[in-house]
Amino acid sequence: MERSLETQVSQAVDAWLRWLPRWEPATHRGRIAVCRRCLGSPVLSAAGLGADVPHGVQHGLSTRIKTVVDHAVADYTARNLPLLQAELDQQAARNRARSYRPAEGLEPEFDGLPLDPEPRPGAPFLFTISGLAADLDSSVPALPPLSDEAKAALRQEVGLADDYANMVGREVCAILLHHRIRIQAAVTQYVEPQIAAMLEELTRSLDAPFDPRDFDGPTL
Repeated sequence: MERSLETQVSQAVDAWLRWLPRWEPATHRGRIAVCRRCLGSPVLSAAGLGADVPHGVQHGLSTRIKTVVDHAVADYTARNLPLLQAELDQQAARNRARSYRPAEGLEPEFDGLPLDPEPRPGAPFLFTISGLAADLDSSVPALPPLSDEAKAALRQEVGLADDYANMVGREVCAILLHHRIRIQAAVTQYVEPQIAAMLEELTRSLDAPFDPRDFDGPTL
């Protein structure tokens, strides 16, 4: 498994490196809510992507690595945790019954991000994407209830799956340490020049808030 995991992590980093040259700084209003996937992520720490790296750059890598971990846990669950697998299969069937699934099939750079922009005070939305999805989801029948014994057994299997996910996560972080040099080199090549250009433009706009050509001199 270790060799296969190394290959998957390497492929995830390769895919992120191919995407990174297309990254551009966001010019719209930033979000107030933090990204739970990226905030304090040990994966990003292992990759050497600190708080000074834009979130869009971080999210693209953390999501790809999360997919690697998720696939490993899914394989472990299918082979060893029948109760949890049955529950996941029922949930997957329920999800397929929904007619509107806006959070599925997104590119890694957008997966896990809020579906709607931050609300503006005094300017409520007529509707939201997440609201539409929730309304349609309410029409899908809920999963059948479990007995107390089934709930206890399911909680035990969920704990085993969590333990396995933590183990895989630690292995992934150890593997990422070997990719730090090329990750940081790519950030230096593609990200830092764009940030520097933004700061230079901001400095120019602060130093010269008015166009000299629009100023004809003092009025007598």
